Amino acid sequence: MDYDSELRLHNEVLRRASAIRHDEDVLDIGCGAGHTTRDAARAAPAGSALGIDISAAMIARARELASADGLSNVRFETGDAQTWHFPPQHFDVAISRFGTMFFGDPVAAFSNFRNALKAGGRLAMLVWQTREANEWSVAIQQSLAPEDRPPGAAAATPNAFSLADRGAVEQLLSAAGFAGTTFRDVREAVYYGDSVEAGLDWIKGFLCTKELLGRIGAPATERVLDRLRETLAQHQRTDGVWFDSRAWSVTAHCP
Repeated sequence: MDYDSELRLHNEVLRRASAIRHDEDVLDIGCGAGHTTRDAARAAPAGSALGIDISAAMIARARELASADGLSNVRFETGDAQTWHFPPQHFDVAISRFGTMFFGDPVAAFSNFRNALKAGGRLAMLVWQTREANEWSVAIQQSLAPEDRPPGAAAATPNAFSLADRGAVEQLLSAAGFAGTTFRDVREAVYYGDSVEAGLDWIKGFLCTKELLGRIGAPATERVLDRLRETLAQHQRTDGVWFDSRAWSVTAHCP
């Protein structure tokens, strides 16, 4: 299991929203292991794609995968997209698959992207709707909460849902210099592996889970894992374990 597998159904949503043309230069924000960056490079064979992420391990993996794919028009950088010195007015489109919710200063970050885009350039990103609208988050929180006083699942990753409010996002993008913001409701399931145990291994790697399991005793840990197994079993289908999710596909442009 990996993040690209989890979000497999969201990739086509982002492709449609970004509508990358064959000669465009693309910036991928919070690119992780570079799946969406490589997709962008393939869509723009006469252009280029740059992926940036704060995780050096993810960027190293992204470079390996791009090399294995034989892509010559893609590159990756390890860094914070909020403060990275992008070439001004260079890119035609900035894209992000759930990589824009974690900035310390969102206005500064989006202003930085805006300055890197050409006049008429565009932004296409996926962000989560509210925690309560995302079954995967609610289910995990409910499994962890009985052993957590106060419940930690809701507080462990507060920024994952920081761009859930449409009005706040529109104000943010306007303050950063974008215009014409649009929202499309996206309801695609997220994949948690081909079995209950694969899903459990995946969830055990989440920050909220690791933090809780690291500070409770063995009996409580077993209770948590049993609840998670039961939850995963309830969501297992013939093609794997799936949870409902809700996101916004957000687009805007540089006037």
